[in-house]
Amino acid sequence: MPLDSRIAAITDRIIERSRPTRVPYLERMGKLAEDGPRRAHLTCGNQAHAYAAMEGDKDALVAARAPNIGIVTAYNDMLSAHQPFETFPQKIKDAARAAGATAQVAGGVPAMCDGVTQGQVGMELSLFSRDVIAMAAGVALSHNTFDAALYLGVCDKIVPGLVMAAATFGYMPALFVPAGPMVSGLPNDEKARVRQQFANGEVGRDKLMEAEMASYHGPGTCTFYGTANSNQMLMEFMGLHLPGASFVNPGTPLRDALTAAATERAAAITALGNAYTPVCDILDEKAFVNGLVGLMATGGSTNLVIHLIAMARAAGIILECSDFNDISEVTPLMARVYPNGLADVNHFHAAGGLGYMIGELLDAGLMHEDVKTAAGDGLSLYTQEPALNDGAFHYRPGTKTSLNDKILRPAADPFAPTGGLAELKGNLGIGVMKVSAVDPERHCIEAPAAIFHTQDAVKEAFKNNELNRDVVVVVRFQGPKANGMPELHSLTPLLSILQGRGHRVALVTDGRMSGASGKVPSAIHVAPEALDGGLIGRLQNGDMIRVDATNGTLDVLTEGVDTRPIATPDLSSNTHGVGRELFEIFRQAAGPATNGAGVVV
Repeated sequence: MPLDSRIAAITDRIIERSRPTRVPYLERMGKLAEDGPRRAHLTCGNQAHAYAAMEGDKDALVAARAPNIGIVTAYNDMLSAHQPFETFPQKIKDAARAAGATAQVAGGVPAMCDGVTQGQVGMELSLFSRDVIAMAAGVALSHNTFDAALYLGVCDKIVPGLVMAAATFGYMPALFVPAGPMVSGLPNDEKARVRQQFANGEVGRDKLMEAEMASYHGPGTCTFYGTANSNQMLMEFMGLHLPGASFVNPGTPLRDALTAAATERAAAITALGNAYTPVCDILDEKAFVNGLVGLMATGGSTNLVIHLIAMARAAGIILECSDFNDISEVTPLMARVYPNGLADVNHFHAAGGLGYMIGELLDAGLMHEDVKTAAGDGLSLYTQEPALNDGAFHYRPGTKTSLNDKILRPAADPFAPTGGLAELKGNLGIGVMKVSAVDPERHCIEAPAAIFHTQDAVKEAFKNNELNRDVVVVVRFQGPKANGMPELHSLTPLLSILQGRGHRVALVTDGRMSGASGKVPSAIHVAPEALDGGLIGRLQNGDMIRVDATNGTLDVLTEGVDTRPIATPDLSSNTHGVGRELFEIFRQAAGPATNGAGVVV
């Protein structure tokens, strides 16, 4: 089917807006590509250092005729999603040798778990860790001995940081190699119910711990559809995974076969062969539009609104919040995965998953098919599904029908006509709201403000029964310049309880609220942030606030707010403890959320 004219128009305006930065970027990548194989420019001494420990591969490395693949790994065994990566380097090296190539671990990057730091001070380093990851990957690849790169990462800030690095080294081919989701445990809705019971004092910590341990119980990505699994979707929709790689469980023969296949493909697309495919050719404006469509069609994480902007800027492409809003308006919501439904990602994958969705969206003219991908030319390659036949890896046509219409629906008969992400603009600035899980009756909330400068202060007010009313909870001085823009997901159970009591409740913040923000209307990423002069910094208790996702507005209705002085909070505690001392320069240099809250882009 021809490309939808609305998608074409959005793509064209992104291309035109990006021209001043995209053209010089591509010129830089082209000049770097002309240098040919990287190792040819190293001295004999340089190379001897690089190959000293590579017993069995030294001859191939010195000859420089075989591709050398750099592995950038985010392995640690504190993240369940990254624990499987412990064994990947050896599997990749074995697969590389079988394909006539070599592979080396170029370096590691940090990978923090937002589940561990949720509601803790360590969360203030989370967003900035994305830029640290990009920098660390840059250090790893700066040795200049590699013809392609394999990036091992899954979770929240890790994949965006690695994509930023891949774009920076855009003359080099690359694939992203996932580890897959953990098998299903305690249903996500049951976990959420127990959390609310604990917040309401109905059950003790022992029951809460029992539920949490039953939810997060083994190797692999958490099974709800938050940022980590949105990342995996994105890598397929943008052509950086192999088709069907995202949601195959760890420790299975198919998972191992996909890792080997990714290695073989990386070796095949270097400049040493006939299928040279640098990342800069994959990460173009059409690929980012496809990623945005995927985000809306699946009801993905709001964190990706920030990350996609930063990732695009690394490739010379300028995305704006309006692009997300306008693509959401024309993209049908085709999936119901928790928190937008009861299913988890394993159920989603079994119902047809990403391959089915990509086929449907292509047939509906809502995605660009004519793109380059790591798997080859054309996004239709990603309608296939991987399989094993007597141990042999191959691709077969994916399903063209949903195998469970309570989880996955066709584009012509979706769960909702739009993708469920709204841009909000008004005198309070620009923010976004994920509305796909919010009852339409709550898309517009008008209520008095209750002003807070910390999450703990909100929790204390809730505990003291001070919020048992219609209220817009404003949590400010949570932006990147103030304290690194932590997620405020630990407030969700409290706000859900207030909403459950029949009150009209909303959240407004210059901080973040993950894709698991759920059913409470939340205007997040508000920019300018309070510390950057935003009007949110002038609000007072009792000011009337209107949060209106229906009309896309975010306003304070009380007159005279703009003439007040900006509040002066005590942010001294944000500068030390749990490593925050090391990130002062990040807080000073961070850009606004509307530009991706970046430090290095």
